[in-house]
Amino acid sequence: MDAASQAGGAHAVVTGTSSGIGAAIAQRLLAEGWRVSGIDRAEASIRHPRFEARRVDLADAAATQAVARDLLAAAAGPPQAFVHAAGVLRTAALGELDSADGTLMWRLHVEAATLLANALLPAMARAGAGRVVFVGSRVSGGMPGRSQYAATKAALASLARSWAAETVRRGVSVNVVSPAATATPMLADPARAGSAPRLPPIGRLIQPDEVAALVAFLLGPDAAAITGQDIAVCGGASLPR
Repeated sequence: MDAASQAGGAHAVVTGTSSGIGAAIAQRLLAEGWRVSGIDRAEASIRHPRFEARRVDLADAAATQAVARDLLAAAAGPPQAFVHAAGVLRTAALGELDSADGTLMWRLHVEAATLLANALLPAMARAGAGRVVFVGSRVSGGMPGRSQYAATKAALASLARSWAAETVRRGVSVNVVSPAATATPMLADPARAGSAPRLPPIGRLIQPDEVAALVAFLLGPDAAAITGQDIAVCGGASLPR
Protein backbone atom coordinates (compact mmCIF):
# COMPACT_ATOMS: atom_id res chain seq x y z
CA MET A 1 0.00 0.00 0.00
CA ASP A 2 1.35 3.43 -0.96
CA ALA A 3 0.27 7.01 -0.46
CA ALA A 4 -1.37 7.12 -3.88
CA SER A 5 -3.62 4.15 -3.20
CA GLN A 6 -4.59 5.60 0.17
CA ALA A 7 -5.46 8.94 -1.42
CA GLY A 8 -7.54 7.07 -3.99
CA GLY A 9 -9.77 5.64 -1.33
CA ALA A 10 -8.17 2.53 0.13
CA HIS A 11 -10.59 0.38 2.10
CA ALA A 12 -10.41 -0.09 5.89
CA VAL A 13 -12.59 -2.38 7.99
CA VAL A 14 -13.00 -0.96 11.51
CA THR A 15 -14.97 -2.51 14.37
CA GLY A 16 -16.59 -0.60 17.21
CA THR A 17 -17.27 2.54 15.18
CA SER A 18 -20.42 3.73 16.95
CA SER A 19 -18.48 5.54 19.71
CA GLY A 20 -15.19 5.97 21.54
CA ILE A 21 -11.88 4.90 20.04
CA GLY A 22 -13.44 3.05 17.11
CA ALA A 23 -15.44 6.12 16.07
CA ALA A 24 -12.35 8.33 16.37
CA ILE A 25 -10.33 5.93 14.19
CA ALA A 26 -13.05 5.79 11.53
CA GLN A 27 -13.36 9.59 11.47
CA ARG A 28 -9.60 10.01 11.21
CA LEU A 29 -9.36 7.57 8.30
CA LEU A 30 -12.28 9.18 6.49
CA ALA A 31 -10.56 12.56 6.85
CA GLU A 32 -7.43 11.05 5.28
CA GLY A 33 -9.35 9.73 2.27
CA TRP A 34 -10.02 6.13 3.25
CA ARG A 35 -13.23 4.27 2.54
CA VAL A 36 -14.40 2.72 5.81
CA SER A 37 -16.66 -0.24 6.54
CA GLY A 38 -17.74 0.13 10.17
CA ILE A 39 -18.86 -2.96 12.07
CA ASP A 40 -20.83 -2.42 15.26
CA ARG A 41 -23.81 -3.81 17.12
CA ALA A 42 -25.14 -0.29 17.76
CA GLU A 43 -26.61 2.06 15.21
CA ALA A 44 -24.03 4.03 13.26
CA SER A 45 -23.12 7.47 14.58
CA ILE A 46 -21.10 8.42 11.50
CA ARG A 47 -22.65 9.86 8.35
CA HIS A 48 -20.20 10.16 5.49
CA PRO A 49 -20.32 9.25 1.78
CA ARG A 50 -17.34 6.91 2.17
CA PHE A 51 -18.63 5.24 5.34
CA GLU A 52 -20.61 2.02 5.17
CA ALA A 53 -22.22 0.82 8.40
CA ARG A 54 -22.74 -2.89 9.04
CA ARG A 55 -24.71 -3.75 12.17
CA VAL A 56 -23.31 -7.00 13.52
CA ASP A 57 -23.09 -8.49 17.01
CA LEU A 58 -19.42 -9.47 17.06
CA ALA A 59 -20.07 -11.74 20.04
CA ASP A 60 -22.06 -13.90 17.61
CA ALA A 61 -19.56 -16.13 15.81
CA ALA A 62 -21.85 -17.03 12.91
CA ALA A 63 -22.75 -13.39 12.26
CA THR A 64 -19.08 -12.38 12.42
CA GLN A 65 -18.05 -15.06 9.93
CA ALA A 66 -20.89 -14.02 7.63
CA VAL A 67 -19.86 -10.35 7.58
CA ALA A 68 -16.25 -11.33 6.89
CA ARG A 69 -17.33 -13.39 3.88
CA ASP A 70 -19.58 -10.58 2.69
CA LEU A 71 -16.81 -7.99 2.95
CA LEU A 72 -14.54 -10.07 0.77
CA ALA A 73 -17.26 -10.91 -1.74
CA ALA A 74 -18.51 -7.33 -2.07
CA ALA A 75 -15.14 -5.70 -2.66
CA ALA A 76 -12.95 -5.55 -5.73
CA GLY A 77 -10.23 -7.04 -3.56
CA PRO A 78 -9.40 -7.44 0.13
CA PRO A 79 -9.43 -4.37 2.36
CA GLN A 80 -6.10 -2.66 2.76
CA ALA A 81 -6.58 -2.33 6.51
CA PHE A 82 -8.38 -4.01 9.40
CA VAL A 83 -8.73 -2.37 12.81
CA HIS A 84 -10.38 -4.20 15.70
CA ALA A 85 -11.43 -1.56 18.21
CA ALA A 86 -14.69 -3.03 19.54
CA GLY A 87 -14.52 -3.77 23.24
CA VAL A 88 -16.30 -4.04 26.54
CA LEU A 89 -15.05 -3.96 30.14
CA ARG A 90 -16.46 -5.99 33.01
CA THR A 91 -14.72 -5.84 36.38
CA ALA A 92 -14.76 -8.20 39.36
CA ALA A 93 -12.43 -9.42 42.08
CA LEU A 94 -11.60 -13.03 42.83
CA GLY A 95 -14.58 -14.73 44.40
CA GLU A 96 -16.95 -12.59 42.33
CA LEU A 97 -15.84 -13.47 38.81
CA ASP A 98 -18.74 -14.01 36.42
CA SER A 99 -18.26 -16.61 33.68
CA ALA A 100 -20.79 -14.88 31.43
CA ASP A 101 -18.77 -11.65 31.60
CA GLY A 102 -15.57 -13.51 30.84
CA THR A 103 -17.19 -15.27 27.89
CA LEU A 104 -18.52 -12.00 26.49
CA MET A 105 -15.12 -10.32 26.64
CA TRP A 106 -13.40 -13.34 25.10
CA ARG A 107 -15.88 -13.52 22.25
CA LEU A 108 -15.74 -9.81 21.50
CA HIS A 109 -12.02 -9.16 21.96
CA VAL A 110 -10.41 -12.43 20.91
CA GLU A 111 -12.81 -14.65 18.99
CA ALA A 112 -14.19 -11.83 16.82
CA ALA A 113 -10.65 -10.71 15.99
CA THR A 114 -9.73 -14.30 15.15
CA LEU A 115 -12.73 -14.89 12.90
CA LEU A 116 -12.26 -11.64 11.00
CA ALA A 117 -8.49 -12.03 10.73
CA ASN A 118 -8.85 -15.63 9.57
CA ALA A 119 -10.76 -14.36 6.56
CA LEU A 120 -9.12 -10.99 5.88
CA LEU A 121 -5.41 -11.58 6.55
CA PRO A 122 -4.90 -14.46 4.09
CA ALA A 123 -6.59 -12.35 1.40
CA MET A 124 -4.28 -9.44 2.25
CA ALA A 125 -1.28 -11.75 2.11
CA ARG A 126 -2.30 -13.05 -1.30
CA ALA A 127 -2.60 -9.44 -2.48
CA GLY A 128 0.85 -8.69 -1.06
CA ALA A 129 -0.25 -5.77 1.13
CA GLY A 130 -2.23 -5.07 4.28
CA ARG A 131 -2.22 -3.33 7.64
CA VAL A 132 -3.83 -4.68 10.80
CA VAL A 133 -4.12 -2.93 14.16
CA PHE A 134 -5.81 -4.26 17.29
CA VAL A 135 -6.76 -1.94 20.11
CA GLY A 136 -5.35 -3.54 23.23
CA SER A 137 -4.96 -2.15 26.72
CA ARG A 138 -2.33 -1.24 29.25
CA VAL A 139 -4.28 -3.54 31.57
CA SER A 140 -3.03 -6.59 29.63
CA GLY A 141 -0.09 -6.81 32.03
CA GLY A 142 -2.52 -7.50 34.88
CA MET A 143 -4.53 -5.35 37.27
CA PRO A 144 -6.55 -6.12 40.41
CA GLY A 145 -10.25 -6.53 39.67
CA ARG A 146 -9.77 -6.77 35.91
CA SER A 147 -8.30 -10.22 35.46
CA GLN A 148 -10.76 -11.45 32.84
CA TYR A 149 -10.43 -8.27 30.77
CA ALA A 150 -6.64 -8.33 31.10
CA ALA A 151 -6.49 -11.95 29.96
CA THR A 152 -8.42 -11.23 26.76
CA LYS A 153 -6.26 -8.24 25.89
CA ALA A 154 -3.09 -10.23 26.57
CA ALA A 155 -4.39 -12.97 24.29
CA LEU A 156 -5.05 -10.40 21.58
CA ALA A 157 -1.45 -9.20 21.77
CA SER A 158 -0.17 -12.78 21.47
CA LEU A 159 -2.35 -13.42 18.45
CA ALA A 160 -1.12 -10.23 16.81
CA ARG A 161 2.53 -11.16 17.30
CA SER A 162 1.93 -14.67 15.95
CA TRP A 163 0.07 -13.43 12.88
CA ALA A 164 2.73 -10.79 12.26
CA ALA A 165 5.32 -13.57 12.11
CA GLU A 166 3.15 -15.52 9.66
CA THR A 167 2.58 -12.63 7.27
CA VAL A 168 5.69 -10.43 7.57
CA ARG A 169 7.21 -11.72 4.32
CA ARG A 170 3.94 -11.18 2.42
CA GLY A 171 3.48 -7.46 2.85
CA VAL A 172 1.16 -7.52 5.88
CA SER A 173 1.85 -5.84 9.21
CA VAL A 174 0.03 -6.62 12.45
CA ASN A 175 0.36 -4.38 15.49
CA VAL A 176 -1.40 -3.56 18.75
CA VAL A 177 -2.05 -0.09 20.17
CA SER A 178 -2.62 -0.21 23.92
CA PRO A 179 -4.05 2.92 25.55
CA ALA A 180 -4.15 3.73 29.23
CA ALA A 181 -7.44 5.06 30.63
CA THR A 182 -9.17 6.81 27.74
CA ALA A 183 -12.07 9.25 27.72
CA THR A 184 -14.73 7.01 26.17
CA PRO A 185 -18.28 5.99 27.08
CA MET A 186 -16.81 2.79 28.55
CA LEU A 187 -15.73 4.80 31.58
CA ALA A 188 -19.38 5.58 32.36
CA ASP A 189 -20.59 2.01 31.92
CA PRO A 190 -22.55 0.98 35.07
CA ALA A 191 -21.04 -2.49 34.73
CA ARG A 192 -17.70 -1.11 35.90
CA ALA A 193 -19.07 0.67 38.94
CA GLY A 194 -16.60 0.60 41.82
CA SER A 195 -13.59 0.33 39.50
CA ALA A 196 -12.48 3.88 38.79
CA PRO A 197 -9.93 4.45 36.01
CA ARG A 198 -6.36 5.24 36.99
CA LEU A 199 -5.42 8.71 35.79
CA PRO A 200 -2.13 8.60 33.85
CA PRO A 201 0.83 10.64 35.15
CA ILE A 202 0.17 13.36 32.57
CA GLY A 203 -2.79 14.25 34.79
CA ARG A 204 -5.61 13.59 32.35
CA LEU A 205 -7.27 10.82 30.42
CA ILE A 206 -6.01 9.79 27.00
CA GLN A 207 -8.19 11.22 24.24
CA PRO A 208 -9.63 8.91 21.54
CA ASP A 209 -8.19 11.17 18.82
CA GLU A 210 -4.70 10.57 20.21
CA VAL A 211 -5.16 6.82 19.83
CA ALA A 212 -6.64 7.29 16.37
CA ALA A 213 -3.61 9.30 15.26
CA LEU A 214 -1.24 6.45 16.09
CA VAL A 215 -3.51 3.88 14.45
CA ALA A 216 -3.68 5.98 11.28
CA PHE A 217 0.12 6.19 11.21
CA LEU A 218 0.45 2.42 11.54
CA LEU A 219 -1.94 1.97 8.61
CA GLY A 220 0.04 4.34 6.42
CA PRO A 221 3.05 3.88 4.14
CA ASP A 222 5.58 5.27 6.64
CA ALA A 223 4.92 2.38 9.05
CA ALA A 224 5.74 -0.44 6.63
CA ALA A 225 8.69 -1.61 8.76
CA ILE A 226 6.70 -1.79 12.02
CA THR A 227 5.07 -5.13 12.78
CA GLY A 228 4.48 -7.42 15.74
CA GLN A 229 4.60 -4.53 18.20
CA ASP A 230 2.41 -3.59 21.16
CA ILE A 231 2.66 0.19 21.38
CA ALA A 232 1.42 1.99 24.48
CA VAL A 233 -0.41 5.32 24.46
CA CYS A 234 -0.08 5.62 28.18
CA GLY A 235 0.46 9.21 29.23
CA GLY A 236 3.46 8.08 31.25
CA ALA A 237 1.74 5.13 32.93
CA SER A 238 4.49 2.77 31.81
CA LEU A 239 7.32 4.89 33.17
CA PRO A 240 9.25 3.33 36.07
CA ARG A 241 8.44 4.83 39.46
